[in-house]
Order: sequence, then C-alpha cells, then structure tokens
Amino acid sequence: MIDIIPEVYVPLFIFFARILDVSLGTIRIMFVSKGYRGKATLLGFVEVLIWIIIVAQIFQNLDNWMNYIAYAGGFATGTFIGMYIEEKMKMGIQMFRIIVGEGSDIFLEKLKEANFRVTSANGEGKYGPVKIVFTIAKRKRWQELAGIVNEFAPNAFYSVEDVKHVSQMDEEVKPQKQDLITRMLKLKKGV
Repeated sequence: MIDIIPEVYVPLFIFFARILDVSLGTIRIMFVSKGYRGKATLLGFVEVLIWIIIVAQIFQNLDNWMNYIAYAGGFATGTFIGMYIEEKMKMGIQMFRIIVGEGSDIFLEKLKEANFRVTSANGEGKYGPVKIVFTIAKRKRWQELAGIVNEFAPNAFYSVEDVKHVSQMDEEVKPQKQDLITRMLKLKKGV
C-alpha cells in the first residue's frame, strides 16, 4: 500500500484532523439539539469519514507513540475549538427566567421597551415578595438582556435554558425551513 502522508508528518495530520473531527462533532450535537436534522446528518457523515481516515493512519503506524499523543491532543483541542465555534454561532432560542425583588416595574418596562415579550408572576422568596419574569428570545440577544438585568435589577437571580420549539414568537424569529428529510418523514406519517 502506498503511504500518502510521510511517516514523520502522520502525528501532525492526526492532530489537525482530530481537531476538525471533534469540532464538527460538537457543532453536530448542537444541530441535533436544535432540531436541524439535515445539517446534523451531513456533519455526522463528514465527522465519521475523517475519524476513519485518522484511525487508519494510527493502525498503519502502531509503533509510533506520538500518534497517540496527537490523537488525544487533537481531541482536547477540538473540544475547545468546537465549543468556541458553537458559542460564537449563537443559534437557537432560549428561555430566560428572572426573579427580581421589589421595584421590578421599571425593569419590566425596560424589557418591554427593548422588544422582549415578558410574562411575570408574583411569588414568594426567602426575603419576601418577588416577581418571576419569563421571556423567550433568540440566543444572540442574551448580552442585551443581561445588560438590562445588570442595570435595572442588579440583584436579580436568573437562569437560562435552551428551547427546542416555540409555538409563537414575534417577527424576529422566523420558523425554521424544513429540510428534505423532515418533509419526507411528515409525508410518511401523513402529517
């Protein structure tokens, strides 16, 4: 069999290919969790193809311990880079749950002025009455929301969750275009 990559460069190839492979895997998982079947499927194909090529190189060079180090280092670096890319993409929709104490009326108005859809409910906290505020928005608006919270409710407690599906949103969130696989599955189910 003809070696495409000279033996001295195999660890470098494994390292960088593993970075690509694991980064794609991280993004694929994000697409799966957001319901993007077509994109996740395509990335999965490419990810596994790269992985097979890497493993083949390792099996052809079992006596080179640097390959093992390169494989592990590429995995670790790929995890970091994949998370960084996923964070920068800011895809999806999130639910923000904010618990504020007294004087929350100005805070609620500022959220509405910033075009956040807000639902609030009265509650009882450890130190007395509170407002529980819910809003759903695109993930890319997180910094804007955090700025309003920090300015108008600095002592607020909040949590953020990813949301896969939302029944209604303002025009800022457009419904996802369905990929071919999703449309085909709906035809099969008769939906």
